[in-house]
Amino acid sequence: MAEHTSSSITIEAAPAEVMGVISDFDRYPEWTGEVKQAEVISRDADGRAEQVRLVLDAGAIKDDHTLAYTWDGKNQVSWTLVKSQMLRAIDGSYTLTPLGGDRTEVTYRLTVDVKIPMLGMIKRKAEKVIIDRALDGLKKRVESGPTH
Repeated sequence: MAEHTSSSITIEAAPAEVMGVISDFDRYPEWTGEVKQAEVISRDADGRAEQVRLVLDAGAIKDDHTLAYTWDGKNQVSWTLVKSQMLRAIDGSYTLTPLGGDRTEVTYRLTVDVKIPMLGMIKRKAEKVIIDRALDGLKKRVESGPTH
């Protein structure tokens, strides 16, 4: 199995509220930092995104790619690469763990493989930057309250 990077953060909100922000792809450019554009290409029968096109700029990793999303219940979503200009693979997931009292632990796991030669250490650093910024942005976005 490929090496992956993961990190967790505690957010002062219920899991449903956190997942509401995670699943609102149209607003990703407002809070993720790395995602410059997001477009839902297809949705499942429940209205959740199945395929999403993302334009990413994460320093060492810049790409226009499409991801396929799999929703596992209310508290987990994972994704895999459909097509990309620069990436050979990108597999990730958000797992939400209720902590009670409107607190949620969010674990983000990510594996990135690029088509161009890149040292494993640099890939892990890029993964860590993506994860840390995404978790920090998610926490700020959720805890700042509804934006609709």
